[in-house]
Amino acid sequence: MTENVIRRVHKSDEPLAPGSVIGVLGGGQLGRMMALDGTRMGYKFITLDPQPDSPLGQISEQITAAYNNADAAGELAAKADVITYEFENVDAGVAALLEERSYVPQGSKLLYTTQHRLREKAAIEAAGVPVAPYREITSLESLQKAVAELGLPCVLKTATGGYDGKGQAVLRQEEQLESAYRELASTGAELVLEKFIKFTSEISVIAARTPDGEVKSFPPAENVHVNNILHLSIVPARIPTEVQHKACQLAERVAKGLNAVGLLAVEMFLTEDGSLYVNEVAPRPHNSGHYTMEACATSQFEQHVRAICNLPLGDTTLLSPVVMVNVLGQHLDEVIGRSIVQDQAAISLGIVPKLHLYGKSDSKHNRKMGHINLLCGNVEDALEWVKQTNIWRH
Repeated sequence: MTENVIRRVHKSDEPLAPGSVIGVLGGGQLGRMMALDGTRMGYKFITLDPQPDSPLGQISEQITAAYNNADAAGELAAKADVITYEFENVDAGVAALLEERSYVPQGSKLLYTTQHRLREKAAIEAAGVPVAPYREITSLESLQKAVAELGLPCVLKTATGGYDGKGQAVLRQEEQLESAYRELASTGAELVLEKFIKFTSEISVIAARTPDGEVKSFPPAENVHVNNILHLSIVPARIPTEVQHKACQLAERVAKGLNAVGLLAVEMFLTEDGSLYVNEVAPRPHNSGHYTMEACATSQFEQHVRAICNLPLGDTTLLSPVVMVNVLGQHLDEVIGRSIVQDQAAISLGIVPKLHLYGKSDSKHNRKMGHINLLCGNVEDALEWVKQTNIWRH
């Protein structure tokens, strides 16, 4: 009982020293990589995940139960000094319950905001950061009116759920409106229509903020998607230096405006005239930040641990140009085969590939199974390696 009381009254301005236990809602690859860095720093980990032998559960204690299981949440709260989450689709009500019983520095309010596109966009605008023009959609008639106001093309999205291209439809002709509305409305989710931004680059910035209010951001990543799934993150991003600085400023402004604690991944569109529009945010480590693991003085995962434990934030200096390439289920066998032989292409191009596999049991088409960080002298050389290997042809 005394132990629980001590945890419940933990003050956010008191650092949690190494030796403390970090509880993680979700046992996926982001939690696994967080624990690998956090364990090195001296922290212990426990996860709550419904899937036995989760990627994080393979290297830490695991409570195997549904996320909305109150008893399991209570057990997590009793065993952890601080609780974080590794994906944002955790029930905000469960996070609120945990706030009552343990220390959850990210809070349920941040989840409540970022789990809903309309609330998220309003919060970003309130922070003084631009988003693409949008409208709330409540009926087919309101969709038709919004399209008339914003013009085509537009993107119709569910306000909740949806990732890797799911839960959305690109509208290019008026004839598409009714079928798209019927399909997405059938999910029962609220809908939002966004004006399609004609962008020259998609970029993202990972920012970190402590309970004390210290904020730091990592260098922007230039992201390339294939079939709505992140394929490449290129750093330094091939955009003007002043735009890189502006992107970091916007991400830090969003982090401050949302009173975020921990990491906040801020995805943006860059237009031909140099304007930046925030597309969406994620309050956790992010796929586009994996490049930091070898290429920065501090990885995004160490930074997240530092932030939620209210330690001084680490140096975010980029040590090497890098290209991160995702390994999906259809790439896994070839990637593993290539990793156990001498890589002549890497040698000739001066590339140092660093492979990370996530410990997932089922290798499925388009499922993220790992990634490779390609340390290089020039990002064009790393991109040539991706092309020459011919692994990502499908």
